[in-house]
Amino acid sequence: MQKENFRIVFMGTPEFALESLRQIILEGFNVVCVITAPDKPAGRGKKIKESAVKKFAVSKEIPVLQPANLKDENFLHKLKAYKAHLNVVVAFRMLPEAVWAMPPNGTINLHASLLPDYRGAAPVNRAIMNGETVTGVSTFFIEKEIDTGNIILQKEVPVTFQMNAGELHDILMAEGAKLLTKTLELTLKGNVVPKPQSGRSNPKTAPKIHPADCKIPWKKEAIIIYNHIRGLSPYPGAWTAIETGDKKEITVKILAAGISTRSHNYPVGTLINSGKSLEIAVNKGYLIINELQVPGKRRMSIKDFLLGNSTEDWKIKVE
Repeated sequence: MQKENFRIVFMGTPEFALESLRQIILEGFNVVCVITAPDKPAGRGKKIKESAVKKFAVSKEIPVLQPANLKDENFLHKLKAYKAHLNVVVAFRMLPEAVWAMPPNGTINLHASLLPDYRGAAPVNRAIMNGETVTGVSTFFIEKEIDTGNIILQKEVPVTFQMNAGELHDILMAEGAKLLTKTLELTLKGNVVPKPQSGRSNPKTAPKIHPADCKIPWKKEAIIIYNHIRGLSPYPGAWTAIETGDKKEITVKILAAGISTRSHNYPVGTLINSGKSLEIAVNKGYLIINELQVPGKRRMSIKDFLLGNSTEDWKIKVE
């Protein structure tokens, strides 16, 4: 079958999905419909915001569906009418069987990890938070249990010690789009040979990030704290509670940091302000703050922050 006759329904919402959609269209695949999240209010003004995927699809004159309920009979009827040979899913929500089993060639998912490790909603963040030195992308066929289907292709990606979640996201986004395109080429030619995921009993998981997960674990070793911060940067951001001199408590985000393994005798959480740098004593070293954000202010380098702010009365709440 020729690419123009092979009908694909694409499902995705954020920037990560956009790169895959852009790439498969650039390669000449026939995307007959795009399914993305409903528009929603965002920002201080609560203006209605369209997803990145929707904006691109509209610019390419591709029909868009935005169902609130994927089991809705009206939506399923519209989806069936597109007579897709294959569904392609990138950074979307969990699909009911009525959707993923609809096309004769099934539904392919791109996931930002080397499955079976890091199944779940936050594989990029969790990989860095756990100090991984290698991660990757996987394409697989969707089945009933989330992220458990047979693997089609995988690509390893190295993770450097300095890399944060935002940087890794962008690398995996580009590598994922390439892998997905290669997967579609194999599917079109009938050369896909899917393999079951490893049967390991305890693969690493990637549950959704909640605000409590972002709290900095000051009692941990320096390297664990460092990985925690870079794994949550730039979004949603690692945070700590700080008590100021007037006994008020504020929440400060630490968005970029370094570490030093110099020995010391300070209590954990002690702030050392040289006037040009800000360090925090932790187990087995210091955390060196490079960028932070205080309530009501923009993200700032530590140099800019110290020019106009004092930390003399700050006390980190170590819990």
